Amino acid sequence: TIRLDAGGNGILARDTLLPQGIYKIYLNQDNHFDILLGAEQNVSIASPDFNQANVKVEGAIESVEFMKYLTWITELQEKRMALEKKRGESEGEEKAAIEKQLGELNEQVHAYWKNKYDEYPGSFLGKFLMSNYFRELREENIPDEFKANDSLKWVYQYNYVKNHYFEFYDLTDERMLFTPSIKQKLETYFERVLLQMYDSVKPASYEIIQKVEPHPRMYRFVVSHLLNSSLNSKIMGMDALFVDIAKDYYLSGKASWAEPSTLEKIRENVLFLENNLVGRNARDFQMESEKGDPFRLYQMNAKYTILVFYEPNCSHCREYVPQLYKEVYLPFRDQGLDVVAVYTMENKNEWVEFLEKHQLHEWHNVWDQHHLTRFKIVYDTRTTPSVYLLDKDKKIIAKRFTIDFLKEFLPRNL
Repeated sequence: TIRLDAGGNGILARDTLLPQGIYKIYLNQDNHFDILLGAEQNVSIASPDFNQANVKVEGAIESVEFMKYLTWITELQEKRMALEKKRGESEGEEKAAIEKQLGELNEQVHAYWKNKYDEYPGSFLGKFLMSNYFRELREENIPDEFKANDSLKWVYQYNYVKNHYFEFYDLTDERMLFTPSIKQKLETYFERVLLQMYDSVKPASYEIIQKVEPHPRMYRFVVSHLLNSSLNSKIMGMDALFVDIAKDYYLSGKASWAEPSTLEKIRENVLFLENNLVGRNARDFQMESEKGDPFRLYQMNAKYTILVFYEPNCSHCREYVPQLYKEVYLPFRDQGLDVVAVYTMENKNEWVEFLEKHQLHEWHNVWDQHHLTRFKIVYDTRTTPSVYLLDKDKKIIAKRFTIDFLKEFLPRNL
């Protein structure tokens, strides 16, 4: 924090340098601007109105050059916006000419980054500007054997982007932690560049973790980011990556920064997830039907089995379970589909009333009144409905899916 006097002047003095990076001079939500601090941090900043365009910087050369860059790139972006608007209103040769101009603007930006990188070797300024660069794959650089069909070409292009994405972004440089780009860079790579499948994301994740491991702060950031993103991912099956990272780095003791309370939460999540990951065989269990008859999951012989855990007081369950029965089970039950509906609570009257109200009598209704099977942990019923799709061998092939997912999947596979 910098305290300003009545004239709006303030001094920030320290015995040690701040970490090199991008900082924000912030007065309030409407008045702020960015500044780069490099190896030299003796810098004077003047701003009459906190408008980035009117900021004057003197002293440290990297800070001065960064402010010049922001002014230049703002002007160029205005040109780009005008050209893009004009392109949308054009066609034919005029449109092609505008696209050429846009390409030339890109080349100007790339040349600017490269010039500063060469002019100030080893500087954070050069490193940061160059980190924005990506060498696009040109059509003429694709080998002829990969142009034979669209699939081969796509594979080559995918591998090129995957292998060159961090070419100019140094993940071992911990100065990048003090920039807004590091989080965005990782998110784009793992959520947009890579195929959104566990088998694609895990090797790439571990490759980057191993690369940054000798650099403690970057290592901590990357491992923490990947742990959280895999846990919160909307991609089915990515919870397996969370379990892997949790076991290999946190629960193994490698994440020395993690507080005991954090480790306990991670351990709990692993406990609830590790037995029901996509690709693993569902744990067998013996429960009891609403009529008191014994029931085992592995007695099912259907091509596909839906396993749904629910409680009648859950608002989503009250909608999902009857819909599952009417729109999925009844239409597909004679084509190789069966359903096991597990009531997760202990009030049998409540359960029977729910079955009667919605007439859910044709599929398998079961419960484990005394929780002897530990199903709440094994099948993670912390939230309900908790739903799994099993193949004929009881392997979990999907989980926590929508009714629409089943309506698309089953007609293609039954």
